[in-house]
Amino acid sequence: MLEIKQQSASDAAEPKAHPGAVPAEGVTIAEAAHRTGVSVHTLRYYERAGLVISPVDRTSGGRRRYRELDLKWIVICTKLRATGMPIRGIRRYAELVAAGPGNEAERLALMESHRADVLAKLAETQENLKMIDHKIEIYRGSLAAGEADRLWAPVGPR
Repeated sequence: MLEIKQQSASDAAEPKAHPGAVPAEGVTIAEAAHRTGVSVHTLRYYERAGLVISPVDRTSGGRRRYRELDLKWIVICTKLRATGMPIRGIRRYAELVAAGPGNEAERLALMESHRADVLAKLAETQENLKMIDHKIEIYRGSLAAGEADRLWAPVGPR
């Protein structure tokens, strides 16, 4: 849990989809989904898959109640997933954070490895974008010159 508190300063600089203090009693699963931008199904999945760092509180009636720490963690998981981290990587990271101090070097290694993967994907995407930009230039030039009908198009057998 210490890690979340340390990250909260940088999290504060990030725009939040639905700002507002989380009440001390927490928020419902529907409100948690709304505030984090994920579905109720995803929240339940994160819990079942072992991606949360502590058990989600429950009311006396058994309904989930999400605290601010839970919401911050969900945002972290969502960002890691959006950048391509496999579920097993997020699970491992959650295990390390939940275990508390003493494994920071392993957490760092996990994040550095994921960062390298993200950078490689970004480089690949940038290369793909260059090809798309090239195609756009060709189409714009051909359309402007009135030569669009000369662009290659595969023709199937007749």
